Amino acid sequence: MTPDSDQPSAEVVALAEQRAEARSAKDFARSDALRDEIATLGFVVTDTPAGYALAPPTTPNLFEIARVADVTQSWTACVEALLRHTPDDVVVVALDLGNVDGAGLELHRLAQEYPTRVIDAHVSSTTAQAGWSSSLTAVMRACAPDVIAVMDNSTVLDGDAITQLLELLDDASVVAAGWRGVDVDLDDNWRSFVDAGPGDVDALLGYLLVVRRAAALASPPHPKARFYRNADMEWCLAMREAGGRLVAGPAALPVHQERHHGYHDSDPEYRDRESRRTYDRLLQRFRGHLDALRPRTAPSSESPVT
Repeated sequence: MTPDSDQPSAEVVALAEQRAEARSAKDFARSDALRDEIATLGFVVTDTPAGYALAPPTTPNLFEIARVADVTQSWTACVEALLRHTPDDVVVVALDLGNVDGAGLELHRLAQEYPTRVIDAHVSSTTAQAGWSSSLTAVMRACAPDVIAVMDNSTVLDGDAITQLLELLDDASVVAAGWRGVDVDLDDNWRSFVDAGPGDVDALLGYLLVVRRAAALASPPHPKARFYRNADMEWCLAMREAGGRLVAGPAALPVHQERHHGYHDSDPEYRDRESRRTYDRLLQRFRGHLDALRPRTAPSSESPVT
């Protein structure tokens, strides 16, 4: 609806105050719901250093509608592309955490639509409550195949990338293969990683990788890793330390990434705190342990990962 004036009504102000209280209490689900309710009354609420600001949108509500639609479309696009670009014997196992924005209901719909290819599991805890490591490890333990593909729901296949990665596991020394690989920047005293090309790498990013289930569970993600960021690299270094090789796939792998909601829609304070904790733990365990890295033949010249 289009507001009658540029001044918010008492109802809109009251909702904005409730939203501010919800954000202060870190109840981001309620904060998002209140923001959407404010949008239906013709105003956009934005956070400012002083608290919040209210203003009518140039085109009422279109930004908010697009944002909500994008959240659903991006992760369903991930699942639908998997079904379209993988052999029929590939089964998608998806864990819904907290039915955020109705994601659990949509996942259940997909499981009913593709009963032989999509298995849905649901828990009441959100990702922040359950933790990235606990959730991933539980799914891997529940799966039976010898090889498991782990991927972020921002990753979308443009072709059969899974089969290309599986072919890299024909070498028995390789325990995991993935879309994007990184190496520890030794010149930076392990404080950063740099992009790596195809072939042996120190770590694989969790956007998309295939991993031998036995190796994954023998060196699982660290149980204290609550947020994914840096935890995928910590996990990979543990598998390398155990003697396995990690390999990045071809540069032209048919994959692209949509908006990364796991990063952009997380509370920045929580995201940065947990990311630092994981990286500090990574340094304490692995820094200086060159046997946990791929063999070096020459100094790396890649650009830093941001």
